[in-house]
Amino acid sequence: MTGHTVGIDISKAHLDACALPGGVTARFSNDAARFRRLMAWIGPDTDRVAYEPTGPWPRDLEETLLGAGVPIYAIDPYQVRCFARSRGRRAKTDAVDARTLAQMAAAIDDLRPTRAMSRTRRDLAELQLVRDALVADRTATLNRGRHLRHDLSRRVNDERLGQIEDQLKRVDGEIRKLLGSEEKLKRTSEILTSIPGVSDVTAAGLIVHMPELGTLSGPRAASLAGLAPVTRESGNWKGRAFIQGGRGKVRRALYMPALAAIRWNPGLRRKYDALLAAGKPPKVALIAVMRKLIVLANALVQQDRLWTPEPPVAA
Repeated sequence: MTGHTVGIDISKAHLDACALPGGVTARFSNDAARFRRLMAWIGPDTDRVAYEPTGPWPRDLEETLLGAGVPIYAIDPYQVRCFARSRGRRAKTDAVDARTLAQMAAAIDDLRPTRAMSRTRRDLAELQLVRDALVADRTATLNRGRHLRHDLSRRVNDERLGQIEDQLKRVDGEIRKLLGSEEKLKRTSEILTSIPGVSDVTAAGLIVHMPELGTLSGPRAASLAGLAPVTRESGNWKGRAFIQGGRGKVRRALYMPALAAIRWNPGLRRKYDALLAAGKPPKVALIAVMRKLIVLANALVQQDRLWTPEPPVAA
């Protein structure tokens, strides 16, 4: 790709920017009052503005740039580091990251542009972030409670656990309300929850953490979720394939539905049993079911249809 690209490294306090091909750099405060100056610095002739979507810091900038029609591209931090290593770059500073982002945006043609989200989707993403944190807190509190002996310690821990459970119920209720408030979200949720084992909360997690669902090929959906095996071969040597990278939150969202699927989904149960019969470890077989689930979910959303049971197999 040729043309003008800008990389922006986003931190809580600052935005470090680098523009190519000139290599001009600048730093701006990460607040709405400075975004107008940043847009003027970017200029109207820029083809791509690349950034890493880490933490809550990019949100206001995304909304501002998308509202102004600036073509922005969110790039996974892991891919950015791999790109930097491929160029022999070991240093990591905000300025270096901004240059790397600009170079990556210029070198790779098939980057997916960031699309504007509705307010409902942004609220849903924020609630899902809060829910993920509450689930992590619940796990930590449960683990801590197993080792407490003092009466007060256990009582305080139990009170904290009850508080977390109450907050989770409230967050889950609001998530369900948001899923029903927008027609497209409602339909996507309806499709996903038609799959045995997928709850409305799981559907919300998939919608938030994999917004591309329904726009990808099956292999691409599995790869994006980190559920596609990575082949390792060289000459006559063949290593063991394994999964790597991808979106961990999508995999975590699919874990319980996969356990339910091997009980209630005949097709996926047969897949699981066949892998076990072939000598595969249960964990490998379960990951294969998770991969089938994300491919199935992607296909159903793409085709805008509900899951239906497979016809009975003739004896």
